[in-house]
Amino acid sequence: MRIALFATCIVDAMYPQVAVATVTILERLGHEVVFPAGQACCGQMHVNSGYLDASVPVIRNHVRAFEAEEYDVAVAPSGSCVASVKHQHAMVAHRVGDEDLAGRADAIGARTYELTSLLTDVLGVTDAGAQLGSWFPHAVTYHPSCHGLRLLRLGDRPLSLLRTVEGIDLRELPQAEECCGFGGTFSVKNPEVSSAMLVDKVNNVIATGASLCTGGDASCLMHLGGGMSRESTGLGTVHLAQILASTRDDPLEYTGTAQLAGGSLR
Repeated sequence: MRIALFATCIVDAMYPQVAVATVTILERLGHEVVFPAGQACCGQMHVNSGYLDASVPVIRNHVRAFEAEEYDVAVAPSGSCVASVKHQHAMVAHRVGDEDLAGRADAIGARTYELTSLLTDVLGVTDAGAQLGSWFPHAVTYHPSCHGLRLLRLGDRPLSLLRTVEGIDLRELPQAEECCGFGGTFSVKNPEVSSAMLVDKVNNVIATGASLCTGGDASCLMHLGGGMSRESTGLGTVHLAQILASTRDDPLEYTGTAQLAGGSLR
């Protein structure tokens, strides 16, 4: 299968290791990965902040970029960005009266998947250890981001993959479905509320006894990692794609003070 990688802004700019891990996983399964060169921001922040008119050229660019490449499906290691492509792009185009763009956006969205959804629903991965060689002998807890949980309805897909990673000690996160407080521009516009929500989430991560918190959105993990660092918890965050890409022969190493795709993780 030919798969187009939608890297997303935050991964491309700050956590490229997450994109590399995504490609590694897909190529390990025997698929060809291509990168539509014209891709940029998906416009999620514009839409979420109410700037619909300003989001139109951003959406149009995304559609053009992914129309220009030949592929079977597209994938992103981000529930929030995939939710924007699948649920916001056509909606915004309809709102501004551009029905041609709406139809094209719908077509792109229909074959764009969040990573764990692609792996389980399309590529038939049910055992990460057996099919991907995933090995990660650490205590981990999983935070489900809001967009993946509520808009994409990923359900148990990420957890089902994590449970089958060889060597992992997966701990249940109390009040897992509660927001971490990031919410994109929400954390900027409502810093006090965001920080209070973050404290609750970090305390729940600590309660699990895990060394690391994982998830499917780099933005949420960045927010959580910042909170953990400020509180000197010694905990860290790592994207789920990096755990799935870790193997006995090429392990993702953790030494106790990890941050997402940096610091002591390599």
